[in-house]
Formats: sequence, structure tokens, C-alpha cells
Amino acid sequence: MLTGTALIVVFVLAIVLLILLVSKWNVHPFLAIMGIALVLAVGIGIPLETIPTTIGKGFSSIFTSIGIVIILGTIIGLILEKTGAAIRLADAIIRVIGEKHPQLAVMLIGWIISVPVFCDSGFVIVNPIRKWLARKTKFSSVTLTVALSAGLYVAHVFIPPTPGPIATAGLVGLENNLLLVIGMGVAVSIVPLIAAYFFATYIGRKVKSTDELDVESISQAYNQHNLPSTFASVLPILLPIVLMAGGSVASLAKMEGYVGTLLVFLGKPIIALAMGLVCALPLLWRQKMGKDLYNITQDSLKTAGPIIFITAAGSVLGQIIVEAGFVGYIKENASSLSSIGLFFPFVIAAILKSSQGSSTVAMTTTAGIMGLYFSDASLMTALGMTTPLDAAMVVMAIGAGAMTVSHANDSYFWVVTNFGGLTPQNGYKTQTALTFILGVTSIITLFVISLFV
Repeated sequence: MLTGTALIVVFVLAIVLLILLVSKWNVHPFLAIMGIALVLAVGIGIPLETIPTTIGKGFSSIFTSIGIVIILGTIIGLILEKTGAAIRLADAIIRVIGEKHPQLAVMLIGWIISVPVFCDSGFVIVNPIRKWLARKTKFSSVTLTVALSAGLYVAHVFIPPTPGPIATAGLVGLENNLLLVIGMGVAVSIVPLIAAYFFATYIGRKVKSTDELDVESISQAYNQHNLPSTFASVLPILLPIVLMAGGSVASLAKMEGYVGTLLVFLGKPIIALAMGLVCALPLLWRQKMGKDLYNITQDSLKTAGPIIFITAAGSVLGQIIVEAGFVGYIKENASSLSSIGLFFPFVIAAILKSSQGSSTVAMTTTAGIMGLYFSDASLMTALGMTTPLDAAMVVMAIGAGAMTVSHANDSYFWVVTNFGGLTPQNGYKTQTALTFILGVTSIITLFVISLFV
């Protein structure tokens, strides 16, 4: 099996070829990713008899994690659209924020929602509001897609109780100082969100999506009468968020007994979104559209299917990289990068993020490499980061790296591009470019802060 520099070179070539296949030669992402994963597995020397198992493991992991979440969220979203509930929600948001800056509205909504909710789930949940805000304000759908993605992603990597930041904080010895991590995460979020706001506004003028509708479609949508109430419209979205937040709090507080077990159960994304779907069904009956449930479900499955399968293919590629020993190689050679200070955890997390796709895996792996800030045998001590504040800065640097960058092997990339009506080519121009900007502005912000603390 290939190791060392040869492994790195082969991986880089594989990613370049993947980008060319999808963006330049218009090969379907599913075929491109699966093909690259198979060729890569053979090329780096994974034993032939284990390759099918590795592929199956990576593919099936998506169905056990976000597959059902995507399906349930898609059904809820389509119900909100068909019944006019999404229109009601868009109008409510516009009344509060105003029509001039809808990208700020969805960005802040995403940032708040992603504190208790995974960014994948959060995008699926909020997407109906994003679409109707674009229709109502005649604002660029791409701008709102990028703004929502940014808000969700920044909170996802910086602010507990999202699992990634919690695990990272614990691995560097801050499990009893989560308030410090939360405060630091909120502060560090500001600059990358400002950068994302301007990038979203800019890229929306350059890229179009299939969401861009004509004036006649907008007019028809807003000619609906007897819209559901704001409470009935928001409940299918709000309830899953509340349930997932409750589950996060129960896990964080290590609640025991029946209440704790129940909260954790209800807080699982699959269960929380199932409850949201139950709350969405009365909207159909109220609008006398009960007979449309079958067709809505069928259409939702058609929409969710390609997203799930492409995401699963990306998971296969990530699994191949893991099986190749890439993560182990980074761990073994971490000392050669340890001289660059706060940029060290950023670089390690960015390499791991770009290679295997998962921000959470990148964060926890990098935190494991760094070790405890109070341990004499850790890299934290070697880098001179021996206080809780130093450790919180490292957690933020890891989070910044874990955003850099989102591309074809990341499930979030496919959720954003598909639900945002973007082609894979435009996905690289928007989501991949966005995550690069978020990561770089975040680490620069941290570096500046480190000069004064």
C-alpha cells in the first residue's frame, strides 16, 4: 500500500481529476465520485478483497446518518411550499428584518439554528424559507443559498453544543470550560460572517440557479388566499429545532433517568424531523389538500434520491481515504508542522477536512493530535499553549480548518448545491469558494486576536 509523499500526491491527483470530471467534462457526480473512489482504492494498494466492504461501509453510513433526515426534511419543505406556509414565514421574516437585506436574515437564522442542529439538517429545514424569501424579495436565490450555508457552517464548527466543537473542547481539556468556548465561538464568528455576506452578495450576481423564477411564477404564488397562520406555518420547523436543542442540552448536562433518555431520543434528527412532519400534516388538511400527500411524498423522494446517492458516493471516497491510512500519516508527521504555532491545528484540520469530507472527523482527529493543554507530553505544551484561553484559541483554529474546504466528498456540499438548485460546477464557485473564504478569514481573525491576548 502506498504511504508517505506518494499517498499525498495520488490523493491530490485524484481530487483534481474528480473536479475535472464533474465540472469540465460533465460526468454525473455519482459516477465520477464512485469511479475515482474505486480507482483510488486500487491505485493506493488497498487489498482487493477488502475494497467492496470498504465501499459498502462508506455508502451505507449516509443512510444511517442523514439519509432519512434529508427525506423527511424534503417532505416537510414541499408541504410548506404547497400549502403557502413558506410564504407566510417569508412574510413574517421580511416584517422583522426588512426587504433590503434578506441575505442577512437567512444568515442569522442559519447561525442560530446550527448551534443545536447539524448544518446538513439545518439547511434542509430552513430551505423553504430561503426559497420563498427569494421569490418575495426578488433577490438572488444563489445569494440567499450562500448566506444560509455560511450562517449554518460557522456555528457548526465554532459554537457548542454542536457535537464537533464539544468533542474538540473535551479533547484539549476544556470540557468544564464550555462557556469560554461558546463566547470565543460567538466572537470569532463575526468576521467570517461579514466576509460571507459580501461574498454572497457578489456571487449572486455571477451565478444563477434553477430556483430563479420568472415574475409570473412569483405572482401566482402570492395570489394564494387563506394562508395558514404564522404559528401553524412555523411549528413544523420550530419543533424539530427545539427537540434537537433539548437533546443536545440533555446530553451536555448528562441527564439521567426517563426524562433524560426521552429528551435524547426526541432530539435525534430522525425523530425530531418525524415530529415536524406530523405537525406539517394538518396544514394539508386545513388547505383541503389531504389527497395531495401521496404526490408530495413521491415528488419529495424524487428530489431527495439524487442528493442521498451522490452524498453516499462522497462518503465512499472519504472512507477510501481513511482506509488508505491518510489520517494516520498526518498523525505520525504532525511534529514537522508544529513550528507554525496557531496555524498548525488549522493546517492539520484543513488537510483532513479536504481529504475525507467530514468537518467533525477533521475536528476530533486534530484535537486528538493536539492533546490536553495541561499535559506536559502534548503538542499543546510544545507549542506553548498551556492556558484555557490558549486551548480555546486552538479549538477555534481547528474549527476554521474544518471548514476549509467543502467539496465533492462532503455531504454538506451536495445538500447545499442540490437544495439550492446549483450545478456541481456552480457548487465549486459558490460553496467551495465560500468555505475557503470562511476558513481563511477565521484563521486570520484568530491570528490577530492572538497578538493581543
